[in-house]
Amino acid sequence: MSAVTIIKKFSNLLISKPQSILTLVITLSIFGPLVILSGGIWDAISHFLKEPEFFWTIQHVVVYTGVTMSASGGVLGSILVIRKFVTRNMRKGIIIFLVGCIIQLVFGYADFISHEIFGLDGLVSWAHQPLELGLVLITLGGFLMIKSLKYGKIKRFVPVSIISLIFSISWLGFNLSLLVGGTILCLPFYEIFSSGCAIL
Repeated sequence: MSAVTIIKKFSNLLISKPQSILTLVITLSIFGPLVILSGGIWDAISHFLKEPEFFWTIQHVVVYTGVTMSASGGVLGSILVIRKFVTRNMRKGIIIFLVGCIIQLVFGYADFISHEIFGLDGLVSWAHQPLELGLVLITLGGFLMIKSLKYGKIKRFVPVSIISLIFSISWLGFNLSLLVGGTILCLPFYEIFSSGCAIL
């Protein structure tokens, strides 16, 4: 099957079933961040166990699988916005979600470069906080999208979306507090995260 045939079939599906595509976008906006958070927590545990740190660890693969899931939803969501298949409130959620995906993709590459240059990096780095901001925007966009739905089985995942949003805001907030608090806050975490409080 050629690429042109696949694109035509996808376009036909999009035109005939925009609601199904929207459900897929919302599903990816909920479960993509959960995968990212799971990989991030696992990565923190690996620091505690003092496992070798480089970019292509299994933990980072899990994180960037979640980023890929979210970005796929962002692409589909942007098509729905361009085609004007969504309401104004849904459009706002999709745009916030898409901005978060773009930030994660850009700074995911920056994180790769950071690991290539510095090797081990910490909780606070020039790539991590933008990545965390992107995650907050992804979860916020996902929450706004699911909240905008009037009906559908996917509405049952509102609590999951709220939990993801709270966790992502907490993660970013904790790491930003390390920036503000500096050495005093970092000392208890230094042993756990090795150079976890190093600001690169």
